[in-house]
Amino acid sequence: MTKARLFWPLFLGVVVADVIGKALAVAYLPLHLPRRVIDDVVRFTLSYNQNAAFGLSLGIGSRWTFVVLAIVALAVLAGLYRTTRPAQRWQTAALALIAAGAVGNLIDRIRSPRGVVDFIDIGLGETRFWTFNIADAAITVGAIMLAVTLWRMEEGGADMAGAPPG
Repeated sequence: MTKARLFWPLFLGVVVADVIGKALAVAYLPLHLPRRVIDDVVRFTLSYNQNAAFGLSLGIGSRWTFVVLAIVALAVLAGLYRTTRPAQRWQTAALALIAAGAVGNLIDRIRSPRGVVDFIDIGLGETRFWTFNIADAAITVGAIMLAVTLWRMEEGGADMAGAPPG
């Protein structure tokens, strides 16, 4: 399997799911009013985030600074993709997830000064995790996969697909 046959469908699937999920959230959810999905554990709560992960803010210039940082991150990911061998499927999938998440949130930042659309709200009662979106989940899962893959390769082991380091 070529790495493009893994990367592009995963990348496009996440971007499309993220864009559709956010569009549905904006169309059907009232701002900041939780709608229960699975008891009180999973709720959909529409919010907008002008900051980066975990509320990181760079002040008034955050929007465009984060746009530039996302583009730089995508360039770095493209470089990593080019050096990834076809047999390194976990690394390819991780890069696709991270890139798709970056593109999904980048679309929001460019499209609206309100910020990134978040709507997935997980927690118990008043103890809630940060509200996030499909792009955020893809970035998180991809980053964990990439870290584990790179760590295993650094330790001299094979990547998650069994390919030797190299």
